[in-house]
Amino acid sequence: MSEDGSGEGLIGRIKEKLIRTKQKTAAEGRHLTGALDEAHARRLPPGQNLVKKWPVLDLGIQPDIPKQEWSLEVTGLVANPASWNFEDFLKLPQSQFTSDIHCVTTWSLYDNRWDGVAARTILELVQPRPEARHVIFHAHDGYTTNIRREVFEEPDVIIAHSWEGKPLTREHGGPVRAVVPKWYFWKSAKWLRTIEFSDVDKPGFWEQNGYHNEADPWKEERYS
Repeated sequence: MSEDGSGEGLIGRIKEKLIRTKQKTAAEGRHLTGALDEAHARRLPPGQNLVKKWPVLDLGIQPDIPKQEWSLEVTGLVANPASWNFEDFLKLPQSQFTSDIHCVTTWSLYDNRWDGVAARTILELVQPRPEARHVIFHAHDGYTTNIRREVFEEPDVIIAHSWEGKPLTREHGGPVRAVVPKWYFWKSAKWLRTIEFSDVDKPGFWEQNGYHNEADPWKEERYS
C-alpha cells in the first residue's frame, strides 16, 4: 500500500497519533484513583464509570473479514496445532457466559452475554505444552496483546462470535474476538486470527506503548 491516503501511510499516521495520545495519558497517570475496597463492593473497579451503551474503540481501522474468509489458527507450543474456518468453529462445543467489560479509558459495561468457544475447550483440543506459560492474541489489523496462560485458563474466558444473542458486528471485533473479562478490555483482542502459545512473554501493541503488562482493573494496572 502507498502514501495515497488509503493505505499503510494513513494507517501509520493514525496509529502514531493514537500512540502519542495514549503515551501522554500514561505519563500523566490520568484516571488513577487509588480507591479500591468500596468500589469492589459495588462491583465497579476504581476509577471506572458505568455506561449503558458499548463504546467503539480501535486503532483507526476496522478490518472487514467476511465469515467465509475468516479462520482461527492456534499455533506455538501445542501438541495439536489447529485451524478452523467459521463453519468449523461453530461446530466446536459452544458456551455462553455473562460478564462485565472494564475499559482502561474508564468506562464499564455490565452484564454482557457472550456466545462462542470457551478458552478451556480450546485448551483441551490443542493441549499446550507445560512450558507454554504465555498466550499471545494476533488480530487482523496487526494488533497483538499478551496474557499469562493461567489467565487464559479462567472459566469465563471465551472466543466469542456473538454478543447479546446476535453476531458480533465489525466495529466490535466481528466475526470473532477474544473476551478476557477479568482484565482491562485491551486484552480482549478484536478481529482475532491467531492464538499463539509461547514459553516467553511477548508484550503486545499497547504493552509496548505505555500500558501495564497485566491489566487487572481492581489493582488499576493501567500503565507501565
